[in-house]
Amino acid sequence: MTTPWPPRTTARRPRVAAPREPVDPARIGRRVVRRRAKGMDADAVAAALEDARFFARQDSRFEDLADDARGRAELAEWERLDQLLAAAPAGTAYDPDTDPVVQGELAADAAAAADREAAVREAQRIAARADELQALRELHALEQTEPRDGDEAVRDELTRRAGGYVQADVDAWLAHALAAHRGHYRDPAACEAAAGLLPLPVLAHAALLAELVRLVPGVDMDQLAFAARLATTEPEAVGDLAALLARARPGAS
Repeated sequence: MTTPWPPRTTARRPRVAAPREPVDPARIGRRVVRRRAKGMDADAVAAALEDARFFARQDSRFEDLADDARGRAELAEWERLDQLLAAAPAGTAYDPDTDPVVQGELAADAAAAADREAAVREAQRIAARADELQALRELHALEQTEPRDGDEAVRDELTRRAGGYVQADVDAWLAHALAAHRGHYRDPAACEAAAGLLPLPVLAHAALLAELVRLVPGVDMDQLAFAARLATTEPEAVGDLAALLARARPGAS
């Protein structure tokens, strides 16, 4: 039975927004130090370090400033730059563009930003596919639709939208497709991956369907509706039954 959905006016999907980078006081402190230190030589950085140490001692006297993450980070960064220029040739001026630590952080930031963008695009893809499957199920055309790569995550999205209720028709659709190797399940790798992406009742349902169809070629799937009910209530037992039937195949060891 198709799970009823609320009217479209109340089932509107929120826009997927890019996650914001959390505020990091220590990171801000390091950036401030680097901007100030740009162009400074070893002596200027050493003097700035002494000033930072003085202010750190002053702040330690006040309870609300003693645990200042930004202040500690600024002091640590001045100390690092002091050591960096002390090991550099005389007269070297600090340049963040040639600082390996800074460049490493920039590369990590770029990679993290790319990951966030990819996550947003994937969330948008899942949401759009969920809208498509929801429309198909309302048209009673879901069973004629072939699953695609990533539809396991779409199943989770549909369940989330329904307030956590199991989407029995979607689960049955995926189980039928997995048993018949339809859609992206034609690829054996996708079938293997499904074991870690789909819940046990769906996997048990698919396994039992595959064995029953083998035993009774040409059987109408409507006659196997009981398999879904069994898999929902006793998934482990159904899995064991499917495994037993598989062992009964001619030539099976």
